[in-house]
Amino acid sequence: MDQSVSQPDRERRGIQSIEVGGQILKVFASEPRPMALRDLVKAVNMPSGKIHPYLVSFGKIGLVSQDPTTGHYQLGPMAIQLGLTSLQTLNPVREASPFAEVLAEETTHSVALSVWGNMGPVIVRLADSAYPVHTNIRTGTVMSLVDTATGRVFSAFLPRPFVEKLLVDDRKRLGPDIAHPLDAAVVEELIEETKRRKLSRGVNHPTPGLVSFSAPVFDYSSNIALAITIIGPTGIVDSDWDSPVARAVRTCAETISRRLGYRGAY
Repeated sequence: MDQSVSQPDRERRGIQSIEVGGQILKVFASEPRPMALRDLVKAVNMPSGKIHPYLVSFGKIGLVSQDPTTGHYQLGPMAIQLGLTSLQTLNPVREASPFAEVLAEETTHSVALSVWGNMGPVIVRLADSAYPVHTNIRTGTVMSLVDTATGRVFSAFLPRPFVEKLLVDDRKRLGPDIAHPLDAAVVEELIEETKRRKLSRGVNHPTPGLVSFSAPVFDYSSNIALAITIIGPTGIVDSDWDSPVARAVRTCAETISRRLGYRGAY
């Protein structure tokens, strides 16, 4: 037995031909239209003589199909079935949680994941900051649609007819709990701003002394799956729209969205 190769190294060793084939499939996954062989050669940076055997094998198992008229290639029925099965088993919170933990660790600020619940946006995961933060946000907290950055993300990206009545109900239900609720016209401006920026901000509201940035996470159907929110004291967190914290939470939301199959602009 060869002792020069450690057990972990042997376990990590893969099959090179599969990895090469994976590069070809990645190109198909990123290209919405059927591809001519010459375009595929250019995209993969591999000679046609090497690519063609992979295409033949992929065709036999349904990962790639070829148009008999044009000769162009595209993903086949097996690839589509694999994608659909993956989407059906995808759990947005499970996928997002490791990214939320990393974001909290790298920024040292609190990071919350929220999903839509029976009564509105609800915190389902909270990664604590590296320092004490005086806030009443906990797992299970229902966030105001109009008076919190998290809520305004859902207000901006849920269908407007669905949100319309909820905005009124939200003001009635949570209004007394907010020391200085925002005027309805101001809320509308903030919602429109959230749509434009794909980012919502709260500064000293609803909790004095805290800054929050919240960004939407979209799924493969371009619907909002959850919101990721970062929270910290005004003296520590830069509240500028282009601050490092704002960019970090927006980038994190985009990364998670891509993992959930979102292919739109961010």
